[in-house]
Amino acid sequence: MRDTRESRLLLVLLIAIAFALITVDIRGGQNSPVDGARQAAATVFGPIENGVSAAVDPVGNAVSAIRASGDRHDRLAALEKENAALKARLGSDERNRSRLQQLDRMLKVAGEGQYGIKGAQVIAIGSAQGFSWTITIDVGAHDGIRRDMTVLNGDGLVGRVTTVGPDSSTVLLANDPDFTVGTRMEGTGELGFATGQGDRPLRVQLLNGKAQVKKGDRLVTFGSQADKPFVPGVPVGVVSRVDPAGGDLTRTVYVTPYVGFTKLDVVGVVVQAPKKDPRDAVLPKKPKPTPTPTVTVTVTPGATTEEDPSDGRLTDGQATDEQADDGQPTGGPATDDQQQ
Repeated sequence: MRDTRESRLLLVLLIAIAFALITVDIRGGQNSPVDGARQAAATVFGPIENGVSAAVDPVGNAVSAIRASGDRHDRLAALEKENAALKARLGSDERNRSRLQQLDRMLKVAGEGQYGIKGAQVIAIGSAQGFSWTITIDVGAHDGIRRDMTVLNGDGLVGRVTTVGPDSSTVLLANDPDFTVGTRMEGTGELGFATGQGDRPLRVQLLNGKAQVKKGDRLVTFGSQADKPFVPGVPVGVVSRVDPAGGDLTRTVYVTPYVGFTKLDVVGVVVQAPKKDPRDAVLPKKPKPTPTPTVTVTVTPGATTEEDPSDGRLTDGQATDEQADDGQPTGGPATDDQQQ
């Protein structure tokens, strides 16, 4: 519609009529003269409004969902980040607790053997020197570490220091084939030499070919001259197999080491040897044997010895018919044959 004088007058007239109807409707209240017209309009246009609303609402919901999806994505990302941080913290706490336990056991071993130790952490496995079973620890010459020092942990003998740098050192593990340590049997004191065999038990040659040894016996380090490379009394392992004695000058046994060489973390370098050989004092306490339960049968005094004859057993003063048939005396008068 073009903007003309007539169109403006028509617009003003329509506005005036609308205000008049609104005024009449408000003043009339429930008895408004336009109530009937309103109901008729609702009847005609209501279904159309519902249809349009049904068609438009999914679009509006989709638009709202798209707008809210960004917020939900951000919230989900934040929750995932918090969860990852929590898992990392819990994992770190677990590792710290494990290291504290290892350190506590190692300090106990050092205290029982009177070893002066320098704590260290394993930072690498293997080395450039070509050793097959080695670790690198985070202490070196600046920490007082020297070549041919004994390395242990809370379980027992780990190895010996072979290479020393300013801030790190290489340790040859006791299960390396190039590793050999003097050993002594618990109790009997039988001497031998243990050699590493990788992931298999240590091979120990006892100097006494007739040594009395059995599965379950335990060994410690014998010690070296001037305590290098080994200090005495460090637990080595438990005998797991004994070769039969064949009349040789030596006897071979196989020992499962106390230390798990594939899971080393916290270790200690012995920087001061004990003044006195601890001998077997550092070995862990043997577990107490579990008592075997026994069954005791107690006879009640005064119990009758009579049994039901139907089960085939005798009662006091009676005999079975089979005994009578066999000619055995039943306690009655003797027969003529018996008297003869």
